[in-house]
Amino acid sequence: MLIRSLTLATVLAIAGPVLAANSDPSPLEQDLYKARPLIVIAPSTADPTLRNLDQALKDPATKGEFEKRNLVLYSIAGMMGKREDKYLDQQATMALIREFKFSAADTVVTQVVLVGKDGEKHRIEHTGTVEPSAIFAAVDALPEAEKAIVAPTVAEQKQAAGKPAADGKPGKAEKPAKPAKPAAPPKPLED
Repeated sequence: MLIRSLTLATVLAIAGPVLAANSDPSPLEQDLYKARPLIVIAPSTADPTLRNLDQALKDPATKGEFEKRNLVLYSIAGMMGKREDKYLDQQATMALIREFKFSAADTVVTQVVLVGKDGEKHRIEHTGTVEPSAIFAAVDALPEAEKAIVAPTVAEQKQAAGKPAADGKPGKAEKPAKPAKPAAPPKPLED
């Protein structure tokens, strides 16, 4: 009995984090096809790259250029995450960190990543700090196909999910699934 308990505990200890990692949705999913997330991962809140970017965004002209390009700022300093100066919960922050899979050496230096509307990740190389003009140049250098992406409407999302659209026409219906066969009763355990 003790061996079975230890085996179960070991399996749960190994599988738990793996299942949790796959179940946490990334906060970037809410911006897919709508905005271009700019992620700044810094070792601390005193990081010069993060501070200079925060100061630059206080300028109305820079903030206007930022919004014109549909940029959304995500910042992670230490283990605290923010989206547009609103704190993210710990699970969302960790899901964001896991999404980029940085090595330990990468987290010592501030990382700046631009994610396109299509979800494509582009690392912005820098030496020390990143100026807003470098970010705007990276956005402007994105392929034309990425710039042409428009967020799907609610009717298109419902139609893709197989629900009737707003005009009453049904979307592409999926084939119903076959019922599963009942499972065989478990064999009694022998000690």
